[in-house]
Amino acid sequence: MDGPFKAVGQGGRFEFGKNWSRFLKVLDEGRIFEAEKSLKQMLELGNLDGKSFLDIGSGSGLFSLAARRLGAKVHSFDYDPQCVACTDELKRRYFPNDTNWRIEKGDVLDQNFLSSLGQFDIVYAWGVLHHTGAMWQVMENIIPLVHEKGKLFISIYNDQGIVSRFWAEIKKFYNRSPTFIQWIILLGVGIILQSFAAVIRLMRGQNPLPFKEWANKKKSRGMSVWYDLVDWVGGYPFEVAKPEVIFDFYFRKGFHLIKLKTCGGGLACNEFVFVRKPNCNKT
Repeated sequence: MDGPFKAVGQGGRFEFGKNWSRFLKVLDEGRIFEAEKSLKQMLELGNLDGKSFLDIGSGSGLFSLAARRLGAKVHSFDYDPQCVACTDELKRRYFPNDTNWRIEKGDVLDQNFLSSLGQFDIVYAWGVLHHTGAMWQVMENIIPLVHEKGKLFISIYNDQGIVSRFWAEIKKFYNRSPTFIQWIILLGVGIILQSFAAVIRLMRGQNPLPFKEWANKKKSRGMSVWYDLVDWVGGYPFEVAKPEVIFDFYFRKGFHLIKLKTCGGGLACNEFVFVRKPNCNKT
């Protein structure tokens, strides 16, 4: 029997689609509502009526679905064919035969493909660009996809220095390991992270048990503790950046930052919403 994760290309790339196809089994209205809420909060919009929305690396398809339910015309693509299948499945469930939601297989490293897409009011790439193996190149590649005065919503793993490099080695080893070793690594990492979190809660005078935190995870973008853990441990290639470096990069390219949500220097993603300045042709 296959494990919940399997390396693609002998450990070169984590098979995200297999993980997200399992996530669809627990997807419910509550999770979809939280995904919609997170989009509205970060984009500072009550709805997406009349907006075009590009979902780069659509993964489970949850945020493509959320954007479509908020009224956007959605274009989704992913490199992993199983992720494309997940997004297709959500369209089948909620928007069958909808002409305002297009889904395809595509590569954010392929500039010819990207040039065929046109421009969008909102370009969304959450937790994707740092898994391409060429993060800075794809950050550049997606710039022409954003309309003037359009919004770019991305998240990038926080750079923790030596800690991040340690995790990169763990991820690399994990993807090269047989399934039973992957199970051991996954469970071991889960226990360590939860134990550390319990100590922090005790120091703050809180209940050390994780159940409230797990419940809150569902309220954070509608995601899942288990499937996020699999994604975190297996997610390779893996690159990181400090928030100020991301800010400087896009500022030089003609964008200004309108929303920032950091992970407080921790082990997670920093979220950015930029607006492309008018009459800016920088690339």
